[in-house]
Formats: sequence, C-alpha cells, structure tokens
Amino acid sequence: MNPTTPLPSLAGRRQLLTLATTGAAMLVAGCQLLPARHGAAGDPVYRRTAANHLYRKYPERIHKGKLPPMLYAIGVLEVMVDTSGRVASLRWLRAPSHAPEVVSQIERLVRQAAPFPAPATRTGYIDTWLWDRSGRFQLDTLTEGQLSG
Repeated sequence: MNPTTPLPSLAGRRQLLTLATTGAAMLVAGCQLLPARHGAAGDPVYRRTAANHLYRKYPERIHKGKLPPMLYAIGVLEVMVDTSGRVASLRWLRAPSHAPEVVSQIERLVRQAAPFPAPATRTGYIDTWLWDRSGRFQLDTLTEGQLSG
C-alpha cells in the first residue's frame, strides 16, 4: 500500500469485512455436495472399477483420443450395484433431455453390462457420460480430455 494513501474509515473497513464474509459464505453455500442417502453414491474406487468394466465390455463404443470440442450429449448418472454385481437402480442427476435416445442407450448399456464386479456391500457411483455424435462415448472417470475449439 502506498504510504500516502489514506486508510478506509472504520465504517468503511466494517463494510468491506461484511462484504468479504458474505461473499465467502455464498461461495461455500454454492459448493454443497449432493445430500447423503442410504448407500449414497460416491465410492471413487468402485467408480473406477465400474468405468473399467464398461470400457472392457464395449471397446468398440469408446471414443479413442480426445473428444471433439462440441459433444452431442452429456449426462450424469448414478448407478447402484448390489452385492452380486447386478444393477439395483439408475438415477439421472443430469439427463441430456435434448437427446432422449442417448438416455435410453446409456441405460441399456449399463444394464446389459451387468454383472459388474461384485462390491462387498451395496454400493453406488456417479459418473458423467460424454457422448459424441458418432454414438461413441467416454466416461469422465477415464476421459482422455477434449480438444479445444
């Protein structure tokens, strides 16, 4: 600070402190995680296991290399898997509503990939499906990135 610059008044400093505190609180409030539920999805180890399973099951559907700058569809799907590796439930957290055919294709791919590797307890994971116009995809867990455009 320049020694000739006057310091803000006490009232001005309080106002700045209030603004900074309010801004920090708003930032923290905006970063909330999904609410916890029974068997809440979020096991990062199982997420990678499940992604690898899907890649092995559908090698011809995986987009090789970096994805194009504009993707056809992006969807966030929660998958619950029981202790025998069967898909117990699917829940879209963000469905690509402009591409309902992609929603049904993804659901079919996941269900047909069962049985998944069996977890010790019912578990779930959330992954983001990055879908190209060609019908090929990458999962965010294993993505090779995206070209800039």
